[in-house]
Amino acid sequence: MNPTQFLHVMRARKGIVLMVLLVTVVATTIVSLVLPKTYKATASILLNYKGVDPVTGLTMPGQLMPGYMATQTDIIGSKNVALRVIDRLGLANNPTVIEQFNDSTQGKGNIRDWLADILLKKLEIAPSRESSVVEISFKGNDPAFVAVVANTFADEYQKVSVALRVEPSKNAAAHFNEQLKQLRDNVEATQARLSKYQQENGIVSVDNRLDVETNRLNDLSAQLVAAQGQLMEANSRAGIANGSTDSPDINGNPLVQNLRIGLGNAESKLAEMAQRLDRNHPQYQAAKAEVEKLRTDLNAAIKSAGSSVGNNATIFRRREADVRAALQEQKRKVLELNRTRDELGALAKDVENAQRAFDITSQRFSQTHLEGQSEQSDVAILNPAVAPLDAAGPKLFLNVVLSIVLGSMLGTGLALAAELLDRRVRSETDLTEALEIPVFGVIDWNVTSRKPSRLRNLLSQRRLRLN
Repeated sequence: MNPTQFLHVMRARKGIVLMVLLVTVVATTIVSLVLPKTYKATASILLNYKGVDPVTGLTMPGQLMPGYMATQTDIIGSKNVALRVIDRLGLANNPTVIEQFNDSTQGKGNIRDWLADILLKKLEIAPSRESSVVEISFKGNDPAFVAVVANTFADEYQKVSVALRVEPSKNAAAHFNEQLKQLRDNVEATQARLSKYQQENGIVSVDNRLDVETNRLNDLSAQLVAAQGQLMEANSRAGIANGSTDSPDINGNPLVQNLRIGLGNAESKLAEMAQRLDRNHPQYQAAKAEVEKLRTDLNAAIKSAGSSVGNNATIFRRREADVRAALQEQKRKVLELNRTRDELGALAKDVENAQRAFDITSQRFSQTHLEGQSEQSDVAILNPAVAPLDAAGPKLFLNVVLSIVLGSMLGTGLALAAELLDRRVRSETDLTEALEIPVFGVIDWNVTSRKPSRLRNLLSQRRLRLN
């Protein structure tokens, strides 16, 4: 159907269109006047989302802002908030509400859930696109009631937002508290094992004691080297002094030196007397006896000096053996200290790890405990709802305009449906399409009524002139 045919159909079926339009407008007007007035109250809340936790100071990424707004909108329209509103206003205990519930559901179900569904159907949540302000609107027949419900929804949402943030922190704090007790017991047990090990091994300070024992080991090593050097020197001196009068130890002996000087003097005196006296002379015999005595004393002194050198070597040998034994004992002691230090270090490491775990858990417990006790909210009521003075609906003018549009569309549709059920020829185009033959002429049956003839016009003008 082309536009020309559509216009012909509308002209022919204009009665149907006008009838439907009139019925629609009248019905809409009557319904708008009969329906009770509906009032709408709006409360504005501000989601002061800074992205910074007031307790931990952690900064949340800015990409979460759109999701945050959508989440808060869903929380406002949740059944949990609606049930809290019902409990706060005491709607479930209202006799009128109970009667309506029994009439509507025949007493089946829960009245709180039934009321929550009704409240959520009348609730409107409109977040702003360019700001953090969210408008909570509620519709109803009572202006004061809708304002109270809107404000209650805002208040309960504020409490729920705090509870949703605090409850996980409280649960986490309880978990950390249990872990803290176990970690405290672990720290005490490891510390007790460390103390017991120190007492059993007599360790006061591992590092200081090990330094003292190590220094003593170094001193014994130095003493052993010195004793070995002295022993080698004493052995060399003893070997030279054994059966030899050229030993520096023997030659350096003061007694030997004095006896040698006395022996020399006595031998000189004896030689002098041998030139003057006979061998049987008493003075000669006395001088000879003195020389023999001095020689005997010298030999005894040389032997004694040699023996002292050997005894000195024996002393150095014994000292070297004692120092070597003390060095071996000190080495064993240092090795034992190293072993105990390693074991004590492992125990100290266990204590350190247990203490570190305890400190970290204690810090997390303090943080989550503070978060669980925090009552700060990111939600602030910007504009509380007030009882509206004017009704939000029904809007008579808007409904009439919409009824005109709807009635026109409905009338047009009915006219087209009637035309399809009773198809008629409205123009030469319809005839051509129906019969598929060319049209040679069209007779206008209403030509005289629509257009007067030229002769009639001339007679009318002549009559007017005569008059």
